[in-house]
Amino acid sequence: MKAVVLDTDDTFRISEIDEPVAAPGEVAIRVAYAGVQYGDVLVRGGHFPVPRPFVPGFEAAGQIIAVGEGVDEGRIGEQVVALVGGGGYAEVATAPSVLAINASRVDARTAAGFGWVTSTAYDLIDSVGGVRAGDRVLIHAAAGGVGSLAGQFAAAAGAERIVGVVGNYGQVDYARQFGYHEVLTREQFPDGIGAETFDVILDPIGGPTRVASLARLAAHGRIVVYGNIATFEPVTVSANNLLMHGQSLMTYNSNLGSQTHPQRLADSATRAMALVADGSVRIDITAEYGLADVETAIANLAGGVTRGKSVVRIG
Repeated sequence: MKAVVLDTDDTFRISEIDEPVAAPGEVAIRVAYAGVQYGDVLVRGGHFPVPRPFVPGFEAAGQIIAVGEGVDEGRIGEQVVALVGGGGYAEVATAPSVLAINASRVDARTAAGFGWVTSTAYDLIDSVGGVRAGDRVLIHAAAGGVGSLAGQFAAAAGAERIVGVVGNYGQVDYARQFGYHEVLTREQFPDGIGAETFDVILDPIGGPTRVASLARLAAHGRIVVYGNIATFEPVTVSANNLLMHGQSLMTYNSNLGSQTHPQRLADSATRAMALVADGSVRIDITAEYGLADVETAIANLAGGVTRGKSVVRIG
């Protein structure tokens, strides 16, 4: 079968490799589309220690064509999106059955766009951030895949005010489509919001942005950290200062969750899928690539060119 392989020389190539077989507890999927996500960037940059050659791609949408031992054979033929640890940029991919999420109410392209970002955005707002009616919410990287969805989930949760922060002016109008009452550029943050504070802040940026965000937490506010786009340099936080204001700093790691509590992640993904299927939340797919253009797709995501979500056409 055809697959994109990241080789030992850091080059992406389309190669012919053996078709994978579903192991016990797994399903095999004929992939129609694969989603592009930040895990691809981290693998390319060497931040994930994966053996090479390696087939990247962490979001595979298509039809189940075979099941491994212990998996209901009735799932064969089911349309799913699978949250996987690699292998998505291929004609066939295997995935844990529990993380092959039913996607029968959406098309395969939308299912690929759903990927990790939608369940992540849902968990950041609902499960970790605990956004409630009347909350004020600040979301960094508001024009990205997670950010464009998190704004919508915050609105659905009844947030009173939702402010987004984007990388540049060219992304401001785009982000405004997704439930944001105000959108600032990173250069305008934090001065552009005056003395305003927030009950929930989502931060995948890190560095000085994280420090400035902590200073904008309201009493009993929650900041949720889920990435380090700007820098991996650590930020020191005083637990005593947080305690004095009843504030919390929490982290979210969906990849770890897929290993430690896969059913919990699957449950969140299923709830998020229902909101997408009924039109409550919109996945904005802004770019579609072919297998030969995977390297370009990943570079565009890493460089901040991508808005919303990108997918790769496989079938």
